[in-house]
Amino acid sequence: MTVHSDELLQITVAAAEDKKAHRIVALNLKEVSLVADYFVICHGNSDTQVQAITTEIRKQAEMRGVRVRGIEGMDSARWVLIDLGDVIVHVFHRDERDYYNIERLWSDAKVVEFA
Repeated sequence: MTVHSDELLQITVAAAEDKKAHRIVALNLKEVSLVADYFVICHGNSDTQVQAITTEIRKQAEMRGVRVRGIEGMDSARWVLIDLGDVIVHVFHRDERDYYNIERLWSDAKVVEFA
């Protein structure tokens, strides 16, 4: 089963919201980069919450037949990267999110508005 990147974005955001992720931002990279169609950036307030957000996103993606290409950083839970192909998810610990500020690095990308 193939899941379109727009649908995968919605699945990812809903999973993050389900685990009470903070400041969820989606960046549309379609016109900016060949890396992926979207970046999703969010954070948790503890290592446990970062791991829970990551686990829920992985679970929801796999339930819909999406192959998780990789997850990096789960052990330290400070900055977890989830590669879903067309959607790349960055789940930060609150302290690291402000420090790295990757939204600024990708400032050419449009922010996706959610209904």
